Amino acid sequence: MARNEIINEVEGASPYTQALAKRVIRKIDLRILMVMFVTYNFNFMDKTILSSAAVFGLTEDNHLEGRDYSWVSSMFYFGYLFWEYPTTILIQRLPIGKYLSIVTIFWGAVVACTAACTSFGGLVTVRFLLGVAEATISPACVYITSIWYTRDEIPGRTGFWFAGNSFGGFLSSLLAYGIGQITHPLHPWQWMFIIFGVATSVWGAIMLFILPDSINGARFLNEEEKQYAEDRVVLGGTGRVDPTNSQWKLEQVWECLLDPKTWLFATIAILTQIPNGGTGSFGNLALKSFGFTSLETTLVTLPASVIAFSTIVSTGWLASRYRNITTFLIIAVVIPPVVGSALIFSVKVKGVRLFAYYCLQTGPGAMPLFLGLVSANYKGVTKKMTVTAIVFVTYCAGNIIGPQTFISSEKNHGYPTAFKSILCCYGIVMVLSMTLRLYLTFINKRRDRTEGGIDGQDQIAPGKRELTASDYEDVTDFNTPGFRYRL
Repeated sequence: MARNEIINEVEGASPYTQALAKRVIRKIDLRILMVMFVTYNFNFMDKTILSSAAVFGLTEDNHLEGRDYSWVSSMFYFGYLFWEYPTTILIQRLPIGKYLSIVTIFWGAVVACTAACTSFGGLVTVRFLLGVAEATISPACVYITSIWYTRDEIPGRTGFWFAGNSFGGFLSSLLAYGIGQITHPLHPWQWMFIIFGVATSVWGAIMLFILPDSINGARFLNEEEKQYAEDRVVLGGTGRVDPTNSQWKLEQVWECLLDPKTWLFATIAILTQIPNGGTGSFGNLALKSFGFTSLETTLVTLPASVIAFSTIVSTGWLASRYRNITTFLIIAVVIPPVVGSALIFSVKVKGVRLFAYYCLQTGPGAMPLFLGLVSANYKGVTKKMTVTAIVFVTYCAGNIIGPQTFISSEKNHGYPTAFKSILCCYGIVMVLSMTLRLYLTFINKRRDRTEGGIDGQDQIAPGKRELTASDYEDVTDFNTPGFRYRL
């Protein structure tokens, strides 16, 4: 945890409370944050190993032709879309630690079974099931983050576990390079799915024992630490989560649907994921079309993962350090992809295209930034889970559309249509980010006028004021006096 976060939380508190705060936050980070980070590593590796497998014989062994590969890639998100809303309800109602662990075991088994596929039909079936399994992972991590962390901490913590995507990409590229040289008794692409799938299921079994369902069920905290952990989230977070507050409330669903910022977040989600869906599935094939060999494509993607990881971690830290710059950071991370995509479809030089491809890698940093804004700007358990479902449904839509922009007939020309689409999507994201900022600023100023400028959501250390029963109620951001939106 950043030192300034601890100072902000416990400023003015007794030395004992300061020591307690540091101890509790350190324990939460080492257990909860690291579990989400490792899980997200597997999440990305298992989802995108298809791209590496495609250059190691998967397309030939499964007799894929024309747009078959695009549909195999997109089918993952049809499964994701199918299960997204049901799983957000289950996340809210079931013990989250056990639910996430069992889902992880199932998803690993599906990945391993992909090695047995020999046709287009088999691939689309397992990809659909994989989408169903992984639909739980991201919304569960968003939910867990809101349970354990305050509003000022959420952007940085979201950025950290989301960076597991890029770190997972780095690891998968290294492993794919090694596995790609195994030719017997199975083909390289089959070993990729078996190894990653078994590893994921083993991790899911470990999670059953180390990931608690709630703060009260955390065995790594003593009773005093549990109370402090709960009170700090009530005061500086987005509310307490317990069996009473977790009941599904229809009025909160309607409030979420009528909230303008919900649809701004949803539109940003789909526009950032059209590029992600395309490059995630076709990245290695695009690099191969630039003139690299199958093994070379796995190596030249390593710097791309480092760039993405560095972008996500650094912007997450900045968003936590300076609470109202997130929309500016979203704009900053999508500018390089705009430049890079323009270079790819307009320049034919191999080295320039590789540089431009690296420029695209800051784009994934937009997703954790706006997820952090979603987590910090919604109160009410049902309202938070409803917006989470909406965001990830549009996330699926973007990832379904993305691979379809890579037209097989353009392979020898470097997929110009796809990279023109990336440029347009990220350009619109810049405009929408400023629109979101202006809207939230307007709402904050209106609340300042009606409430006298009081911000009741500044971080207050537990023990600096008495908590009342109303602090623990499941109240939405619309109905919380003093609530100001992060920008």
